[in-house]
Amino acid sequence: MVTFAAATPTTIAFVALVTFVAGATNGVAGFGFAVIATMAFATVVDPATAVVFMIVPIFAVNASLVSDLSRRELRTCSTRFWPLIAAALVGTVIGMAILGRVPDAPLRVGLGVVTLGFVATAQRVVGLPAWGGIGDGAPGAGLATSRLGMVGVGGVSGLLFGGTNVGVQLVAYLRSFDLSHGLFVGVVAVVFLGLNGIRVVVAGLLGLYPSAAVAAASAIAALPSVAGVTVGKRLRGSVSERVRRVVVLGLLTLVGIRLVAGGLGMA
Repeated sequence: MVTFAAATPTTIAFVALVTFVAGATNGVAGFGFAVIATMAFATVVDPATAVVFMIVPIFAVNASLVSDLSRRELRTCSTRFWPLIAAALVGTVIGMAILGRVPDAPLRVGLGVVTLGFVATAQRVVGLPAWGGIGDGAPGAGLATSRLGMVGVGGVSGLLFGGTNVGVQLVAYLRSFDLSHGLFVGVVAVVFLGLNGIRVVVAGLLGLYPSAAVAAASAIAALPSVAGVTVGKRLRGSVSERVRRVVVLGLLTLVGIRLVAGGLGMA
């Protein structure tokens, strides 16, 4: 098990490698950092610590991506999706408050199942969430893309994100708006930047960091995370959608299996 009590070379290397790879993946695909990094950490530390540890790096990664947006794009994203962001903020705070009360083994299994479920969904083994095909201009778009729909999706998704760092519901929902890849990356970054900004504060107020060492290591881990994103953004134009999918889903499959096995006492 990784410990943050002493910054051993092995611990430092592990933290740097996981956050850099997750950051590079996010830079290429536009999402995936939170899931990949959190679930990878949850295989070697208790899941609650893994979730909290990744809050600052997730914030830094999305701040880096948001910096690519023009002021007009940033204003458009905020104006258009503010009900989604506001509801997700409320749900996220509730999810974080529940986090410390969930036993380790069930949480580990739950994270693994959610991860593998995301892989299955993305591979179309099962269907996308109900809102996945009802974006702008599509039949039945009305309620799902209305302010009320955004509030419903944001609240439920924020609850799950606050307790697990898994935001696939928000990603799937935003994909339904048929945005260009560049704008989609920006919108996702805006949403998760807002969520993680408040999570940094809430984590401190609720005392979710196990120790000052964990909090300090979390802040330092933002550096390789942003470095990975920078590399990923440069590679984005030369990487096909198929390669993006294979890399992200391959990593998540391995991590998901490890989590479930660990939670069941098999690894």
